Amino acid sequence: MRKQYSSKHFLKGAMVLTAAALVTKILSAVYRVPFQNIVGDIGFYIYQQVYPFYGIAIALSTYGFPVIISKLVAEKLEENDEEGAKDVALTSFLFLCIVGLIWFMLIYFGAGMVARWMGDPNLMPLIQVISLSFLLLPPLSALRGYYQGSENMLPTAVSQVGEQSFRVVTILVFSILLVGQGYSLYTVGKGALFGSITGGIAGIIVLVFFLALRKKSELSPGIFTLSKDYLSIWKRLLKDGTAICVSAMLLILLQFIDSLNVYALLTSSGMEESAAKKWKGIYDRGQPFVQLGNVVATSISLTIVPLVTSAYIGKKESLVREYSQLSLKISIIIGFAASLGLINLIVPTNTMLFENASGSSVIAVFCISIFFSCLILTFAGIFQGIGSIYYPAFCIIAGVVLKFAGNATLVPAFGTMGASLSTILSLAVITLLMVVRLKKFFPIRLIDSSFYRTLFVSGASMTIVLQGLMMLYELVLTAGMPERRMAVLFSLGGVIIGGAVFMVVLLRGNVLSEEEISFLPFGSKWVRLMGKIQPIIKSR
Repeated sequence: MRKQYSSKHFLKGAMVLTAAALVTKILSAVYRVPFQNIVGDIGFYIYQQVYPFYGIAIALSTYGFPVIISKLVAEKLEENDEEGAKDVALTSFLFLCIVGLIWFMLIYFGAGMVARWMGDPNLMPLIQVISLSFLLLPPLSALRGYYQGSENMLPTAVSQVGEQSFRVVTILVFSILLVGQGYSLYTVGKGALFGSITGGIAGIIVLVFFLALRKKSELSPGIFTLSKDYLSIWKRLLKDGTAICVSAMLLILLQFIDSLNVYALLTSSGMEESAAKKWKGIYDRGQPFVQLGNVVATSISLTIVPLVTSAYIGKKESLVREYSQLSLKISIIIGFAASLGLINLIVPTNTMLFENASGSSVIAVFCISIFFSCLILTFAGIFQGIGSIYYPAFCIIAGVVLKFAGNATLVPAFGTMGASLSTILSLAVITLLMVVRLKKFFPIRLIDSSFYRTLFVSGASMTIVLQGLMMLYELVLTAGMPERRMAVLFSLGGVIIGGAVFMVVLLRGNVLSEEEISFLPFGSKWVRLMGKIQPIIKSR
């Protein structure tokens, strides 16, 4: 007799994970602002050079291996084979012990070589600190995967939030203490990176706590038996887990390429070392903008996968197309509005968050990546939903190679602006590759041209209003008003005014149904507004 799973319970669990992912994404983006204010641009450069290693570890332990383990566990539980499910979890744990140890040894003992590639040998001890986070991969991944496969999403969600919260607190506390005591910025960076260890340990403690709540532990300690088909399990973990991880690591991999060669290219092109560190740190200010811009796209991706998967398995092609169309529309709207809005408001926003407007033009170009990355995350979710997990990984790897070549070509000529341009170019190519493949699945047009016309008019209207606001901002600063206070006022005011103008014009275009609008942030309020706007339009 097979174990039956409730679709309502499944969707509820998916929403729990989505909420946890949103909280962790927001925390991951927001802490960078006070951290940069504490350590400055050079301190931010030091931290950001090493951060991609942690990003890889978190992708492996959150989005890659747990997803595959959960599928393997669920398959056993559907056959009412609880012992088999335990064997899968323990077999996966042993495999991940090997994987985690290999990652740790490669990074720890290769830290000196990687630091030299980056052009900054002082980064070696920081890279060695972050390598320890890979030793926490096995328990985090195996326990999360087992819980998710058992349709118990709460432990995974609480552990993710706990891990990120402890990490952020450690980063900020250590930074304040070490800077206050006059330690070097490299020592401060080492202390901040220690947050990856405290956060990971906190995540493990939460997962073990949920095990202890049960009278009889589901995973008996001390029993490490290999499943009979351990080779097939390890193969799926290696192949499918890696593919999903690559899709989840899009922005991290691009950051990693920047860490490897942007600073080295700047110094080899004749820029003085301290200036190169400062400008790389200024360039890295763009990362929080992109992360926050992708929060909604991430939630769409996490939500759409189970919906598309369910419809695809049920052979409901029209429903697959409907869900795909809905997710793409929302991603395009949010990605376009966020990118364009930030580009218009980048000077006051940069000043508000990072104390000055340095590098605003570079960050403005970098913010275009919000639009492309929103689309890519949504495309990846659709592809995963229809069982095509390898193609998004292939596209992203191709984009990463292009990013490396783009940096090598453009950074010597244009500095950090070249790094921004190469990011946009690589993301655009990834998007194009995914569009071409998706059209083979859906040969008809998913979105009407009227939608794009209305989107363009909405964006143009918002830009006109925000540029008028920026003219007023310049006049206020010329009059001698305090710059950062005015930056806060005009940034937050611009977000509200620009967003309202964009949405009102979009709603007047009547290209979205009430159901589609309800999926947008503050959807119910926009639906009520549309109800007021539409009668006015019809009366004319």
